[in-house]
Amino acid sequence: MQAINLALILKDLRQNAGLTQKQLAAEVGVTKSTISFYELNKRFPSAAVLIQLAAFFHVSTDYLLGIDHVKRLDMSTLTECETSAVTLITDLLSHKNPV
Repeated sequence: MQAINLALILKDLRQNAGLTQKQLAAEVGVTKSTISFYELNKRFPSAAVLIQLAAFFHVSTDYLLGIDHVKRLDMSTLTECETSAVTLITDLLSHKNPV
């Protein structure tokens, strides 16, 4: 069941990023056909490739596997001011802190 989730989630992430299978393959160091096999649920990535995919898309491996359904936002490279701005926007969009 996890492989089916991975296939659908990976394809969705790739398409939403506007990438072809060939482009994604180049980013993570595999062939286009390997990405195709992942998306068709014909193969499952190694742990190393799974970690590379998660890092590339800024999601957890649990998200890729369909275990965690919450998309995370990596803010580790943002300044404190930028982090505050993102937090404010997120709160406004989720109606937690209406202005």
